[in-house]
Amino acid sequence: MFFSRAPKLGLTPQVSGTEVRGQRHTVILCSLAYSLGGKMFTVLTRQPCEQAGLKALSRTPAIITLVVLLLSVVVLVAITLIQFHHKEVLLPGLKYGIVLDAGSSRTTIYVYQWPAEKENNTGVVSQTFKCSVKGSGISSYGENPQDVPKAFEDCMEKVKGQIPAHLHRSTHIYLGATAGMRLLRLQNETAANEVLARIQNYFKSQPFDFRGAQIISGQEEGIYGWITANYLMGNFLEKNLWHMWVHPNGVETTGALDLGGASTQISFAAGEKVGLNTSNIMKVSLYGYVYTLYTHSFQCYGRNEAEKRFLAILVQDSPTKTNIINPCYPRNYVTTLTGGYIFDSLCTADLRPVNYDPDDIITFEGSGDPSLCREKVAFLFDFKACHDQEACSFDGVYQPKVKGAFVAFAGFYYTASAFNLSGSFSLKAFNSSTWDFCSESWSQLPLLLPRFDEVYARSYCFSAHYIYHLLVNGYRFTEETWPQIHFKKEVGNSSIAWSLGYMLSLTNQIPAESPLIHLPMDPPAFMGILAFFTAVALLCLVFLVCLYASSRKQRRSQHAFDHTVDSE
Repeated sequence: MFFSRAPKLGLTPQVSGTEVRGQRHTVILCSLAYSLGGKMFTVLTRQPCEQAGLKALSRTPAIITLVVLLLSVVVLVAITLIQFHHKEVLLPGLKYGIVLDAGSSRTTIYVYQWPAEKENNTGVVSQTFKCSVKGSGISSYGENPQDVPKAFEDCMEKVKGQIPAHLHRSTHIYLGATAGMRLLRLQNETAANEVLARIQNYFKSQPFDFRGAQIISGQEEGIYGWITANYLMGNFLEKNLWHMWVHPNGVETTGALDLGGASTQISFAAGEKVGLNTSNIMKVSLYGYVYTLYTHSFQCYGRNEAEKRFLAILVQDSPTKTNIINPCYPRNYVTTLTGGYIFDSLCTADLRPVNYDPDDIITFEGSGDPSLCREKVAFLFDFKACHDQEACSFDGVYQPKVKGAFVAFAGFYYTASAFNLSGSFSLKAFNSSTWDFCSESWSQLPLLLPRFDEVYARSYCFSAHYIYHLLVNGYRFTEETWPQIHFKKEVGNSSIAWSLGYMLSLTNQIPAESPLIHLPMDPPAFMGILAFFTAVALLCLVFLVCLYASSRKQRRSQHAFDHTVDSE
C-alpha cells in the first residue's frame, strides 16, 4: 500500500532512499520506516524526498531576486525623473549695448541691457543709464573737429562703471547722428566726415567694441522712435501669469511724434489699403511680427531750425532789417543776435538778405501778441501745396489719415510741460494755456517756469504755436483726435527716444546665447548608475526565468514519476 503521508500517531519515522529510473527521469523515492509496537513498517511515498525542502530553498532566491528587480526598476525611474525634471536652467546672463544719440543740439549716451538668450530673435531691452554730454551737438564742431572727443570723456568714465569690467570687450557701442549732422554733411561734407573720423578714433581707444559712427536717415530716426514708443508701452511684449514674454492679443500700436532740433518725424501703423508704392511706407519686423508703417521726416522743421527760419522771415519782412518786432517773444524782452546765428544754417540759406554779413547785429524786441504770433508762424508751412488732397500733410508730402493713439515726445513734451500740461489733454486746454503764457511779460516768466533758461523761455510761445500748426493744419489732428495724443518724456525709467528702437533693431543682428542646463547629476555619473541598475535588473530577470524553467522541469519529472509508480 502507498500513502501520501505518514501516519501521525505512534510512529517514529526513519528515512532511507530508493532510486527509481524511468525513460527520461531518475527520481529518489523516500521509504519511511516506522516503528510501531516494536515492529518496523516500511512505507514508500509518492513525493520525492527533497520536495519539501526544495520548495523552501527555491522560494527564497526567487523572492530576493524579485525584490532586487523591483528596487532596480524604482531606482531607474527615480533617477531618470530627477535628472530630467529637476534640471536647473541657467540663463547666460545679460548683454549690454551703448548708443550715443548725437542730436543737433546735444549728445546723450544711453546704456541698455537685455537677456543674452533674447526673445523671438529680438532682445528684451531696458535702459539702465543715461548721461548728457556737456556742450552742444557734434555738428557744432565742424570748424574744430579735434575738440569733439573731449566732450565725451566725462560721460564715458561714468559708463565704464555701469557695465561689469569683464563684459567691456563684448559690449557694442554705436553712435547715430541725426539731423544736425545731416545738414552739416549737405553743407560741408568734408567737415562732417572729419568730425566722424575724430569720433571713431576716440572710441576705438575705449575698452568697448565700437561698431562705428554713422549718420542715420530721417526715415530711420522716425522708425526707431516708433519702435521705442511701442516697446515701452508694452505693445510688442507683455508678461503672462507664468512670467513668460508673450505677444499681447488685440493690442493696437501707437503712433510716434518726435520733435527734434533740426527735424521732426511722424510714424504710425498704416492701414491695409495703403499703397506700398511710396517711399514713406516701410515694413518692420520685430518679435516675430511684421508691421507696415508710414513714416516721414521733415528736414529743417525741427524746433530750433524752424525758429531760425521764423526769425529770418521777420527780418525779411521788416523795413529796418536791424530792429525787429517779434510777436512770439514775451513783452518787454529784448535780445540781439548775429546775422550768422540766423542765416548760416542751410535751412535759412534761401532767406539770406542780399547784402548779408554774418557779423551784423540784429535786435529783436518782443511784443507778446499770441494772435499775431500764430498768424506769422503759419508762413513756415506750405499748406496749399496739397491742393486740398486728403492724404497730404504739407509741402505736398503724402500722408494717410492719422488714426489711433499717438505719443508726442522730445520737443513736444518739453513745450507742453512748460505750460504745466502732460499726458492727454484737449486742444482747447492747449490753446488756452498757450494764450495765457504768451500774454505774460518777460518779468513774469521766472515765476511761471519750474526751470528758467533764457534761450528756452523766450521761445516757448513760438514753440506752442508752431506745434499747433504742425499737428492741426499739418498732420490733420482735430478737436476729437487731439486727446489721443499723449505728451510724454519717458515710460518707467526709460526715455522715449529713437536710440532705444535703434538698440532693439540692432539686437536682431547680435547672436543669441543658448541657456546653460545644470543637471542634478553629472552626465557620466548618471549614465554609470543607469547602466549598473539596468544590468542588475536584466540579471534578475534572467535568474527568474531560469528558476521558472527549473520549476517547470521539476513538475514534469514529478508527473513522470507518478505515472511510473502507478503503473507498477
